[in-house]
Amino acid sequence: MSRDADSGRPRLEWLDKDECLELVAPGGVGRVAFDSPTGPVILPVNYTLDAGTILFRTTLGGSIDTDLRTGVEGAEFKVAFEVDRIDEANREGWSVLVRGGAHHVTDEEERAAAAATGLETWAGGERELYIRISPVEVTGRRVSRG
Repeated sequence: MSRDADSGRPRLEWLDKDECLELVAPGGVGRVAFDSPTGPVILPVNYTLDAGTILFRTTLGGSIDTDLRTGVEGAEFKVAFEVDRIDEANREGWSVLVRGGAHHVTDEEERAAAAATGLETWAGGERELYIRISPVEVTGRRVSRG
């Protein structure tokens, strides 16, 4: 979608990888999407961007933990991760999609580094498991009126 400069219509702009990563860098809430044994699942998680990867915490033994285990050492489960910011009043916003492999952070050094990020979660209960998404593809778009 494009717009004429004076028409006031929205403009759709595709974002490059660097701009996408800059938009998600502050962290916050995103949605992780994956295929589970019972069908597609999309769940909100608190996340941080850590060394170019998406890092989030979840419950040991919970649905994300069990559904994202391949059973094969070193194999990653492919997921999608989406973050957006919408300004409904102005009908503007952006959306970033990250696709890549998710792996459970189990190495003690890597786990300590993940814990050092200070990643907080909104949900109650224990969130002892860290999962890292290593991006293979990062895409985004912005809708603006000006």
